[in-house]
Amino acid sequence: MKKVKAVIFSIMTLFVLGYIFFEAPTLNPLYAEGAIFYCAVITAYILVWALLRFGTFTLENLTNSNRAFNYVPNQKFPRWVKILLAAPWVFFAVMVVASSVIINWAAYRDQLGQAEITEFSSDVQAVDVNQIPIVDQQLAYNLADKKLGERQSLGSQVVLGEPTIQKVNGKLIWAVPLHHSGVFKWLTNLKGTPGYIVVSATNVKDVDYVDGKYVKYQTNSYLLHDVKRKVRLSGALFEGIADYSFELDDNGQPYWVVSTYKNKRGFSLPEATGVITLNASTGETVRYSMDNIPEWIDRVQPEDFIINQIDNQGKYVHGIFNFSDKDKFKSSAGHIIVYNNDRCYLFTGLTSVGQDSSTIGYIMVDMKDKSTRRYVMNGATESAAMGSAEGKVQHLGYKASFPLILNIGSEPTYFMTLKDKEGLIKQYAMVSVTDYSIVGTGETITASIKNYQQSMKNVGMTPNINQTLDKASVTGTVLRIASEFDGQSTIYKVILEEYKDRIYLIDAALSNELALTTAGDRVTIDSYSNEEVGIQPASGFDNQAFSQR
Repeated sequence: MKKVKAVIFSIMTLFVLGYIFFEAPTLNPLYAEGAIFYCAVITAYILVWALLRFGTFTLENLTNSNRAFNYVPNQKFPRWVKILLAAPWVFFAVMVVASSVIINWAAYRDQLGQAEITEFSSDVQAVDVNQIPIVDQQLAYNLADKKLGERQSLGSQVVLGEPTIQKVNGKLIWAVPLHHSGVFKWLTNLKGTPGYIVVSATNVKDVDYVDGKYVKYQTNSYLLHDVKRKVRLSGALFEGIADYSFELDDNGQPYWVVSTYKNKRGFSLPEATGVITLNASTGETVRYSMDNIPEWIDRVQPEDFIINQIDNQGKYVHGIFNFSDKDKFKSSAGHIIVYNNDRCYLFTGLTSVGQDSSTIGYIMVDMKDKSTRRYVMNGATESAAMGSAEGKVQHLGYKASFPLILNIGSEPTYFMTLKDKEGLIKQYAMVSVTDYSIVGTGETITASIKNYQQSMKNVGMTPNINQTLDKASVTGTVLRIASEFDGQSTIYKVILEEYKDRIYLIDAALSNELALTTAGDRVTIDSYSNEEVGIQPASGFDNQAFSQR
């Protein structure tokens, strides 16, 4: 019988160790995941021991049973055994109650911290308008997939991972890891996938495959090549970890940045405490506290943590018994990651509870230190603005992306892209926050601003659009110039000898000199973008051979 017990407990122990290795849970009972693990393991061991101690398993058929395998109790479980069986679950229940909002509503409300509240004014610009993220995550994935399809030998071996937006060396990009497409591809390429794809967040034409930077460690991979498993077994067995973000350092070396966290109240209110970086090529892990996060890491706060904290602040603004919903608010149905002054922010609108068609402002939370800015204004929600923009191009069937707010001519304005059924950007839209019937669309950002300006003038507004965006100016020699009518206006396309990787799109209305310009002329072009390559919508044009405009 002792040998049977030893075999049973050995099998159980192997099962527990296998679960720890493959599922990589936290082993800290102060986290819900760890507590459930210990409750299940302790219960299983005590129950099996008690069954073997106070009864017998038999393969004989009993008179009152038709089963071939039966358990015959010799005596009832003693009271102390029942207490041991119940103790872990009593601990779990106590922790759940101690974590509840009924006891901790003030901590739920205050976790986000006090926001810096600002009225929207003419000098507010929440987003760096020279790096507007026109490429969202789904489009970044589609563009990366297209780039991967150009490498036929690689496309059959790998699949795309989840794109992560970030700023690398001043450029806003989506970094897209490559994962093994299956266990056999992993076994034959243990060194890892041979690179990753970088998609510009501001230019759909700028997509690059980076070769030679191996991604050996991947999410949902095998054995110790799995990111979560590797991080856990590298010293994080008793910590809370979340948000596996694929990020690049300033040299283009890929890392997995994993947030660490502790709960502030029992099993609830997770709070980021730092990050663990995992070199995606070598497997080296480094732990950082909140005080020494490297500059190249853009995000420490998991997005779902921040959204929950925003919603908790709005829900419990006057406690848990605010049945009249006084001053309650909630975050919008969507959110985006934006950059301003090289800092990464989570951006989302705020809506009064019970008012589905109006917003009370928007909020930006720094994704490193969680400092919060809240801008107060009244107007339409993001969904209402998206519907208004789609209504203007309903004959084309375009769908709007989730918008962000810009200051266009001192007017709070929703900016969004309009996509076709294939998910490709066809137009851009501007919608007034205060009056969502004011809409401007165009095939370039400049054209949409121009159309938006005209829409504002039509209702008696006098916007100063020229002060909205910072202009970049270049001077060079015309290499090629051609015109094209887009159905609304004539657009000139210009390539300069000094900037052969850029195509400037210039509306004919900007200058009468365009029709007289030929190859070899020296010109100055203003634009709202200064990307090294790709399409550059122009905001101004001057042929230096003429004094007229």
